[in-house]
Amino acid sequence: MQRPTRAVFETPAYPHVRRSLTTELVDALRQQIETAELKVGARLATEAEMVQRFNVSRTVVREALSKLQAAGLVETRHGIGTFVCEAPGKGLFQLDPADVAGSIDALAVLELRISLETESAGLAAARCDKARIAAMRRALSDFERNVGEANGTISPDIRFHLEIAQATGNRYFVDIMTHLGTHMIPRTRLTATQIPPDQYADYLTRVNREHEQICDAIERGDADSARTAMRLHLINSRERLRRAQEGV
Repeated sequence: MQRPTRAVFETPAYPHVRRSLTTELVDALRQQIETAELKVGARLATEAEMVQRFNVSRTVVREALSKLQAAGLVETRHGIGTFVCEAPGKGLFQLDPADVAGSIDALAVLELRISLETESAGLAAARCDKARIAAMRRALSDFERNVGEANGTISPDIRFHLEIAQATGNRYFVDIMTHLGTHMIPRTRLTATQIPPDQYADYLTRVNREHEQICDAIERGDADSARTAMRLHLINSRERLRRAQEGV
C-alpha cells in the first residue's frame, strides 16, 4: 500500500484554520468510505498501519475510529478488525462524525435520552418477549467479552439500547434511538487520554452492570424498576462524561 503524503490533511480552502489530527483523520477515512474507495464490508487498516500511513499517534487513530463508529460508519469486531458499515440513513438527527465529540451537544442529548429511554425501559418491561430478552442478553455478553478493547464495546452497547427500543413495540422510539443513540454513546468521548488505561476495563464493567440491572428488571416485567435502573444508568453516564470533560 502506498503511503499517502501529508497532503491528505491539508485544508487549502482555509489555510489559516488549524484542525485537530483526529478530525483530519476522520475526514480522510470518511471520504474513502463515501467515495466507495472503502466499500461496505471492507476491513480498515490496523491501528499500527494507520499510524504509519497517516503519521499520527495510536491515540489519534483510536479517537478517529471511535467517532466513525459513533457515527455508524464502521464497526469493530473483537479480535478481527474494524469494518465499514452500511451507510446510515439521512434524517433529522444525522450528525457529522467530526462533530460527534461536541461536549455541550453530548450532554444535552443525554438529558433528552434520560426522559426518552426511561419510558422506553418501562414499556419494554410491560411488552417484551423472551426472544427480545435473549437478544439483550447476547448484547450484554458481547459487551462483557470486549471490556479489554474499548471500541469493541460500543456496538454491543448500541445494540442493547436499540433492543429496548424495539421491545416497546413503538417504531418512533426505534427511529429516534437510531439517529440519536447510535451517534451519542457517551463513551466515544471518554478516550484513553481522559481515563487511565488501567482503569478503563473497570469503568466498562461498571457500565455493563448498570445494563444488567436494566435487563433484569425488564425480564421480571417490573416496569417501575426498569425505569429507575435506566434513569440511574443515563444519569451516571452524564456524570461520567461531565467529570471526564472537566478533568475531575
